[in-house]
Amino acid sequence: MIAIVFLLGLLGALIFAAASGVSALPVAEILMLVGIFIVFFGAGVHIAAVLGVLAFLVGFLFSDRPWWMFAGQTLWGPSSNYVLVAVPLFLLMGEILLRSGLSGRLYSALNLWLNRLPGGVLHTNIVSCAVFSAISGSSVATAATMGSVALPYFQDTKYDQRWVLGSLAAGGALGNLIPPGITFIIYGLITETSVGALYIAALLPSLLVTGLFLLLIFLHGVRNPIEKPPAVPLVLKLRALRGLLPTVLLILLVLGSIYAGWATPTEAAALGVTGAMLFAAIERRLSFRLLNESAEATARNTALLGLILFGAFLLNYILTTINVPQALAAMIAEMPLPPWAVMLCIIGLYFALGTFMEGFSMIITTTPVIFPVVVALGYDPIWFGVIITMLVEIAQISPPDGTVMYVLQGMRPKPGPITDVFLGVMPFLLAYLLAVLLLLVFPEIALWLPGMLG
Repeated sequence: MIAIVFLLGLLGALIFAAASGVSALPVAEILMLVGIFIVFFGAGVHIAAVLGVLAFLVGFLFSDRPWWMFAGQTLWGPSSNYVLVAVPLFLLMGEILLRSGLSGRLYSALNLWLNRLPGGVLHTNIVSCAVFSAISGSSVATAATMGSVALPYFQDTKYDQRWVLGSLAAGGALGNLIPPGITFIIYGLITETSVGALYIAALLPSLLVTGLFLLLIFLHGVRNPIEKPPAVPLVLKLRALRGLLPTVLLILLVLGSIYAGWATPTEAAALGVTGAMLFAAIERRLSFRLLNESAEATARNTALLGLILFGAFLLNYILTTINVPQALAAMIAEMPLPPWAVMLCIIGLYFALGTFMEGFSMIITTTPVIFPVVVALGYDPIWFGVIITMLVEIAQISPPDGTVMYVLQGMRPKPGPITDVFLGVMPFLLAYLLAVLLLLVFPEIALWLPGMLG
């Protein structure tokens, strides 16, 4: 219902813009294009195909320029961008870690330290996902990796399965927020914002979100106590920390090289892949089969993301040539509302879109339109990059179309209704929204650290 209300509002704004003469698209054509998008999306057509078809329709119907002569150059720009090379590299690093078993050692080591707190192993779900996010850069990869490791722990236990699934989904949603998140790379590419500065700005917000999740689990554990496992001697706990060593070294290698200024995000991603292969070799798991499976999975995911990028860039280019984003930005900027109210409307729009649209597609298709408005309102591009990444992550755990939730549903050892995941993730979804509102009220949470480091 929320999504329908906001989409109707956006449609009304477009029609108003057309009727006022500030948009090049007549009202009838706007309704036709929205109708085509809804039909294609509802029929399950891939978002890349939808974007491409809309681009061709808009170009042929409303552009008097030979836009097809510039289509190749438009697509060549983003596809050949050096920064974008980091995306498949981070995906490849996560695939190698998953198949080499290093993620299982990470989970076991953290579990010995956290399983006696109120909430028990649920804390381990959040912390292990947060740590793994610092080397994976992907929410889906984090949820799939840690879900495959964690779910067997909860078989035949007294833990509420809804909270188990909800905590893993929420932990997986940290995958893009905690550097080196892939969403920051895409946002930086579209808006020409420093990816390194975005990574630095995301550190404190990611700690805030993780802390809110842990506090939520702690309160749940206090209200619903379960029997604690036997205490483990400190010596064994210290020995278990060796399982964290590969992950910690990879984090230092990837993030340390970026923050120290020794490597760009792309170069750091290449270092991360090399480090993952080295640790897989130390574990005697490195083989041609492992590398082949990792490369195939990476190529598949990269191709899907690339098609979405091409369709979105082509549509954005054509819309820009007929001044639609400019007219929309001017219209929103001239609304008789204070900047914070307009920002709340933008946040509400993203939250609504996230209930039925994949997060990666959402940021590519909306950022070129929304970003000029945000800058015109006086908001910092780095701060907005953190906000939009958090909203994209919220989209990953928003029913009914959250990608991360369906990943975990498909990995459950015992079949169950998808509503278990929907209900389990709701408390964490509210906590994530609270973090977004805190950043809106206190933008220094994201801007203080970049300002200190220059």
